[in-house]
Amino acid sequence: MDKRFYIIMGRSGCGKGTQAELLKNVLEKQGAEKVLHVTTGGGFRDFISGTSHTAMACRELVNSGGLSPEFLAIWNWSTIFITSLTGKETVILDGAPRRIDEVAPLHGAIAFYGYPKPTVIHLNVSETWAMDKLASRGREDDNEREEQERKMKWFNEDMLPCIDAYSRDPRYDFIHVNGEQTVEEVHAEMLAKLGMAIPSPMETTV
Repeated sequence: MDKRFYIIMGRSGCGKGTQAELLKNVLEKQGAEKVLHVTTGGGFRDFISGTSHTAMACRELVNSGGLSPEFLAIWNWSTIFITSLTGKETVILDGAPRRIDEVAPLHGAIAFYGYPKPTVIHLNVSETWAMDKLASRGREDDNEREEQERKMKWFNEDMLPCIDAYSRDPRYDFIHVNGEQTVEEVHAEMLAKLGMAIPSPMETTV
């Protein structure tokens, strides 16, 4: 199987990480030489917990409700690519781009590493559905209603323009998936729209 590049996008709480891991399992079973699930959120949370001037300044900005500057977001996924890619990996990117200004640099990176036409997967869920999921998953940074609303506002103002741009860009394959289903149903719909065989229940670990 030739290497591919997938970008999974959606509101906080929509299950991007879970679906990325399920897709990774299917691709590996179908013969992908190596599949790398790149998730940017955890690494960035580790970074801003540090003691450097940049980390502390960024932590203060994020804790006050702001977004990290574009250069740090690009640095985050660029560093992962630089240190992890050998030229053979299929990549599933979860957590980027976060703003429209990242779209062009990310496209440049995808082209630089020689990937063919990338695929963007939008896990489409409503704001109410996403906020209920955030409240139920028990993560400290999701518990406060104000924080949930901030994440929805960020998605509407910054992520939706990225999704819209990808949906109209002929350089990308773009699919919408109904995220307001069970994990298994979302996975099955995603595979069907990607033109992949749906594994039997015995082959799928959720």
